[in-house]
Amino acid sequence: MPNIVFDQVDKRYEEHSDRYVFKGLNLHIRKGEFTVLVGPSGCGKSTLLRMIAGLEAVSGGELTFDGARVNELPPVERGVSMVFQNYALYAHMSVYDNIGFGLKILKTPKARRHEMIMSAARQLQLEDLLQRKPTQLSGGQRQRVAIGRAIVREPRAFLFDEPLSNLDANLRGQMRTEIAQLHRRHGITTVYVTHDQVEAMTLADRIVALSRQGLEQFGTPDELFDTPANLFVAGFMGTHRMNLVEVIPANGALLQMLTGRGHAELAAAGIGTVGARPEHIDLVPGDATTVRLVERLGAESLVHLGMPEMPDEITVLTTDRTTAFGQGRSLRIAPERLHYFDAAGARLASC
Repeated sequence: MPNIVFDQVDKRYEEHSDRYVFKGLNLHIRKGEFTVLVGPSGCGKSTLLRMIAGLEAVSGGELTFDGARVNELPPVERGVSMVFQNYALYAHMSVYDNIGFGLKILKTPKARRHEMIMSAARQLQLEDLLQRKPTQLSGGQRQRVAIGRAIVREPRAFLFDEPLSNLDANLRGQMRTEIAQLHRRHGITTVYVTHDQVEAMTLADRIVALSRQGLEQFGTPDELFDTPANLFVAGFMGTHRMNLVEVIPANGALLQMLTGRGHAELAAAGIGTVGARPEHIDLVPGDATTVRLVERLGAESLVHLGMPEMPDEITVLTTDRTTAFGQGRSLRIAPERLHYFDAAGARLASC
């Protein structure tokens, strides 16, 4: 269960190219921690994971496990197990043989191999499926087989590359629970790539938020949700996107309603954008805004509101089922729930 440390790590695909996937990356993944990597497509999530596995070379800097440099260490000697998005099961092999294949390659004695396969099968509720082939399994069962194959190797670290993206919503929820329980049982350092906000927020001890410009913030789910470091994290984290209202004259009436200050006063204070999460805004009687759309989500509704002169909509998450298209509403938010960012997009500590 190593501490995994990136120390000024660079990654580029062409030796003399000035285009970097990562440049000077510093990141410390603690021993036994469940770390989730999130970000848009193309930001380098899977590349970072593959560098840990040894499937991608480090172009510069040092990658260490418990202080030992592993830059040149081949994958088989790193002691990590990786679970891929596409399961990567052998179609001609049974579930039993798929789980035990890595152990067979390592020449693990047959009796010990059987014991380890059966232990993994019990943990993942695969005992009745051991003689089936992958084509006879559901997506969730195939993913459990892939996880079982990772467990039996007794790795120093688990690496998951978007393992649930091919599953439907119900199976994703079930597998998310199973992966969380797996981590609690084994306490093994785990690095998990996803683009799913719910997976990131519910599974992670800490989250690495990546953009195409690099690492934007690293912290607990609550830290990224409550105190986003910049506009990228504010807009990316959260099941429902944060409302980000630019401090411009066209948004003056909305800014006044939310903050009690006009756009000129906010601009003079160095504020470029005001943020408010949909779940923190209350709808109150009034006609300052007009309901443009209501998305019914069950117990809650996501309400889209606008003003004639306002270029963008603002969204509010509410349990009020009487809200309907065309109605007038005013907005209210507690001052401590507002987020402020400067013209460059960095978070302002106090305003």
